[in-house]
Order: sequence, then C-alpha cells, then structure tokens
Amino acid sequence: MSKIDDQLYHYLVDSSNAITDAWLAMREEKAGSVYSADADPSVEQLLRQQNRLTNYTVASILLEDKENFTRQKEQWAREVAESRVSSNTPIHEVQVALNSGRRAYWGFVEKFVEQNRNEVAYEDILRWGNVIHSAFDELNILFSEMYFDLMMSRLSAQQSLIEELGSPVIPITASTGILPLVGDIDTLRAKNILERIPKKCVDAGIAHLFIDLSGVSIIDTMVAHQIFQIIQVLKLLGIQSTMTGIRPEIAQTAVQLGIDFSGIDSFSSLQQILGKHSLNELDE
Repeated sequence: MSKIDDQLYHYLVDSSNAITDAWLAMREEKAGSVYSADADPSVEQLLRQQNRLTNYTVASILLEDKENFTRQKEQWAREVAESRVSSNTPIHEVQVALNSGRRAYWGFVEKFVEQNRNEVAYEDILRWGNVIHSAFDELNILFSEMYFDLMMSRLSAQQSLIEELGSPVIPITASTGILPLVGDIDTLRAKNILERIPKKCVDAGIAHLFIDLSGVSIIDTMVAHQIFQIIQVLKLLGIQSTMTGIRPEIAQTAVQLGIDFSGIDSFSSLQQILGKHSLNELDE
C-alpha cells in the first residue's frame, strides 16, 4: 500500500460521518420510502449506521486486503438486504440510493485530490476511480443476490402457508372431517392437495372425509383425475370419502372423461348430508 493510498484511506474513514451527511442531503421526499427526506428519525439513524458501514467497506478496498474487503462486503450486503426486505423496500430504490452514496463518496475523493494536488498523480486518480467504483459495483451485485434469495425464501414460506390454508381438513367429530375446496383448482394445486390431504387425515384420525366442491367453479381434465386419485388413496388408507357440492359442469367433465364416481357417495350440498344425519351418526 502506497503512502498516498494510506492517506486517502484514513481521510475517507475520518470523513465517514461527513460523507453520510452529504448522502442524506441528496434525499427527496417520497411517501412510504425509507429513503424519503421526511422519514422517521429512527429510520434516518438506521440509514446513518448502514451508510457508515458502506463507507468503511469501500475504504477497505484501498488496504489491498481482499479477504478483509470480502468479509466486510458480505456483512454489509447481508445487513442491508435483511433490512430492506423487512421494510418491503423495492430493490430499485436501494440501487438508486447506493448510486447516490457512490456520488457522495467520490465527491470526498475529489476533495482529497484538491487538498493534496501536489502529491496526487494522475495515475493515482485513475487507479482510485477503478478500485472504488469496482467496490460499489461488487456491493450492488452481492446485495442484489442476497435480496433475491431472501425474497424468494419469503415467497416460498407465503406460498406454503397459502397451500396449507387452501386445503384445510376441518374435524367436525372425532373421526369425521370436511375438506372445503374454494376457488379454481389447477394442476399444481391439485397435486399439492393429493400430497397433503391423506397425511392430514391420518394425523387427525379422520375415518370419513367430506370433500366439498361447492366453491369450485372450474376443473380441467388433469384436475378431475387428481381428485379421483385422492379418493382412491384415501380408500387405500381405510378412509371413506363423500363428495358434496358438485356443480353440473364438473359432473359433465367427469362423465366425458369416463371417470367412475359411481362407487363414491355424492350429495348436492354439505348441508344436505349434515341435515340428514346427526354428528353422532356421522361418527358411526
């Protein structure tokens, strides 16, 4: 590390708070954004803390210690990505803010050059421009990767919850349950139901399951086969199935496909079967 590089490094570290002030001064008012000029003081304090970490991380690349820069870069990307995902901040807002941080940062490099014009060579400026802008680029890339991974993890968890809520087995007696299906059932949803429902029934001790299709308006060819497979799997597990609420168009689809539901009890509505039998009778 050359003497002039060492001087620039310490200048940038010592100027970290001033760089952050310059960066925050670039903000404009934008409703709902963590980067808004009128953001809550606690949010501004968080931004100050994270921008100082940005400044120290970028400055560390001047030390010519790649491992140290890599460690700090990963810490920065993880902290900022987790924070922005938590606040539901769009990735483009983070990238705009990071570009503003880059401009503020380079502005202090220019101040250093002006203050030390007799010691700084043209080649030094070119080298600093290369390494500092490369550092910001690396931060941007690593942040984007971590942000994407965190968002995909969150979406996966939400999808699992949706799938769980979309196929609930509701016990109505000690051994009887209802599977109310609502909305369109595509091939993927039918596959998830096939994978989840038998285990749910076994775990809950369900011996008789009412599959209510009154809330389903459209079922395609593949889905009709999947529902039939669900009933067959339940039968192999010793679980009786009763279908209720089948719409005329769904019944027509089953007939056209040659799917034989003749061995399966079927009622026009859940109210009809529950009205005919008491809960005690359903348990028998």
